[in-house]
Amino acid sequence: MSEARITREDADGLCTLTLNRPDKLNALDTAAFEALDAHCAALEQATETIGCVVLRGSGRGFSAGADLGKIGATPIDPRFKPGVIDRLSRLPQPVIAAVHGVCFTGGLELALACDFIVADATAKFADTHGKFGLVGAWGMGQRLSRRIGTPAAKHMMMTARALQANEARDIGLVDMLVEAGGLDAVIASLSAEILANSRHTNFAAKRMLRETEGMSLADALAHEHENYPGSAPDSPERIARFTRK
Repeated sequence: MSEARITREDADGLCTLTLNRPDKLNALDTAAFEALDAHCAALEQATETIGCVVLRGSGRGFSAGADLGKIGATPIDPRFKPGVIDRLSRLPQPVIAAVHGVCFTGGLELALACDFIVADATAKFADTHGKFGLVGAWGMGQRLSRRIGTPAAKHMMMTARALQANEARDIGLVDMLVEAGGLDAVIASLSAEILANSRHTNFAAKRMLRETEGMSLADALAHEHENYPGSAPDSPERIARFTRK
């Protein structure tokens, strides 16, 4: 039996999903997307136990992107893979992409679906669709431009040049940059900060920001008012603990 394309480990409210094809630099084939889809489906139902998700890669890098050797090998619904990435982006939980080594093309599209991108100094980012005459179909053009702006997105998409980690940070692609070897400690610290806050609040903030993206301020405020979720069930307890300090 072949090893799982993506492994899952849970600990104290944190779920870590690890791309598990290190011999292929975690190249993404249909099996990887099927595994990710299954994990996302499970996480959608785990809001009582999982408050934060980390997505990372095993071996020498995060992901080299689509498995080019498998393109067209098995016909599938063209909506499936972009649909899985969209499902990842819509998880109720905050999702952190922990990036080391290569994060190219399809791997970058995967990272862009996460709420935070944290990278160490070994990370490199690129959109190499143009090298192979391909056009991004998993959300590259839309998510990349919204994250770093249209001019910077055009430069990445039309040159296929790999950005070093510090360059990616400077243009806003990377939220936090740490020294090589320091990724685990920073991910642990960031996820602990997220998990220490109300899951109800974090989930509501993520949902509201997604639902109001692109709206005018007036429309967004009206939407927020009409869909206000109220305080968390444990809010009185949290306030009481604070006032007792």
